[in-house]
Amino acid sequence: MSERIHASYWLETGDDPARAAEVIAGEQSSGTFVALPNETPELKARSGARVERLEVLDTSSLPSLPTPKRSPRYTRCRLELSWPIENLGACLPTLMATVAGNLFELRAVTGLRLTDLQLPASFAAAYPGPAFGIAGTRRLAGVNRGPLIGTIIKPSVGLSADETAQQVRELVDGGIDFIKDDELQADGPHCPFEDRVRAVMRVVNEAADRTGKKAMVAFNLTGDLDKMRRRHDLVLAQGGTCVMVCLNSVGLVGLHELRRHAQLPIHAHRAGWGYLNRSPAIGWDYGPWQKLWRLAGADHLHVNGLRNKFSEPDDSVIAAARAVLAPATDAAAMPAMPVFSSGQTGLQAHDTYAALGCTDLIHTAGGGIFGHPQGVSAGVEALRASWEAAMSGVPLAEHARRVPALTAALAFWR
Repeated sequence: MSERIHASYWLETGDDPARAAEVIAGEQSSGTFVALPNETPELKARSGARVERLEVLDTSSLPSLPTPKRSPRYTRCRLELSWPIENLGACLPTLMATVAGNLFELRAVTGLRLTDLQLPASFAAAYPGPAFGIAGTRRLAGVNRGPLIGTIIKPSVGLSADETAQQVRELVDGGIDFIKDDELQADGPHCPFEDRVRAVMRVVNEAADRTGKKAMVAFNLTGDLDKMRRRHDLVLAQGGTCVMVCLNSVGLVGLHELRRHAQLPIHAHRAGWGYLNRSPAIGWDYGPWQKLWRLAGADHLHVNGLRNKFSEPDDSVIAAARAVLAPATDAAAMPAMPVFSSGQTGLQAHDTYAALGCTDLIHTAGGGIFGHPQGVSAGVEALRASWEAAMSGVPLAEHARRVPALTAALAFWR
C-alpha cells in the first residue's frame, strides 16, 4: 500500500462543505478550476488528494476572512486530506506547497488553519532532523540537570563587538549557561559578525580555561547559504558551540543545507511567527509547523514564554513546547529543545516546570537578568535559584530567604 501524507485543517466555507473540501483537494493535487480531459479517473485515483474526514462543527452568519461572494451561512468544519507520497516524494519544500499552498486563497475558503500533519517514514529517512537535540546540547553546555539558564544580548542592535564582549564577560563571570544574539543582530556595520565572534569567544574561552565551564553562545549567522556556511566555520574554529538562524528568513532549504554542513547545534528562532499564527481564522498551529523545521535540522526551537510580552496565551505556549518535546512519531525527528523567552523572569519557573513536567528547555531572560539591582551575576544566580526552587517544590518566597540575590530579584521582577 502506498504511503500517504495526512494534513488536518479547521475550515470555514460559505459553500457546501463537501464541495469545498473537494475543491481544496483538487487544487492541491491533480485538479484545476475546470475539468480537463487528461484528468482521468485513473489519474485522480493515483494522484488526487483524498478527503479522509469532514466533520461539521458550527456555523456563522459572517465570514472570518474577506470574501468576494457573500453567503447567508458559513460552515466551520474539521477537514482531513491525504496525498500519495508519489505526488512529491520526501521533499520538504514541495510538502510545504502541498499542505499550505494555494488552498488559503481559494474563493470557497473563508477561514483555514493547518492543525496537524502526519508524515510517512520516508521523510524521516530523507531528513535526519536535529544532529544534537537535547542530549547533545546538554553535553556541549555542560548542564546535566535543570534547564539551561540563558539570556539575550541587549540592546538588540547598536552595541559594538567589544561592547557585546563586555556584556558576555559579565554573564560568564556569573555562571550563565547560554547566551544568544538577538534575531536583529547579524552582520551590521556597527557589530560585524566576524569581529563579534572573535571578541566574544576570546572572553568565553578565557572563562572556560579559568573555570572549566564554557558558556554556549548562539551566534546569529542568518544570511545567504555561502555566508552561513562561512560564518558557521568561523564559530567552530573559534571554539564556539552553537549557531543561530531565523527560520522564516532562510526557509526550509536554508536550514536543511545549514544542517548538512553544520558541526554545531542550530538554535532556530521563529521571528515572524505571528503572521502565520495570530489570526485564528488562517495560518498554522505550532505543532505541524515545528515538525517541518525539526526534520530540516533545528536543535532548539523558540516557543515564547508564560505571561509573555506578546499576545500568545499560556496554553498555546505550553502546547508548542510539548510539541517540540514530543517523542518520535510518524516521521517526526528526535525531540528538540524548546526555548522560553519574551518577558521572562524567575517568576515563571514554577509554572513552566509544573506544566511541562521536565527541565529539558532553555529559559532565557534579558531584562530579568540585566536589570538585577545587584548586577548581572546576581541576575543569573537569581534565575537559577528560582528553578532550583521549582524543581524542589519549594515556594519562591521561601527559597529566597536562603538566596539574597533571589530576594533582591523578587523586588524588581514584579
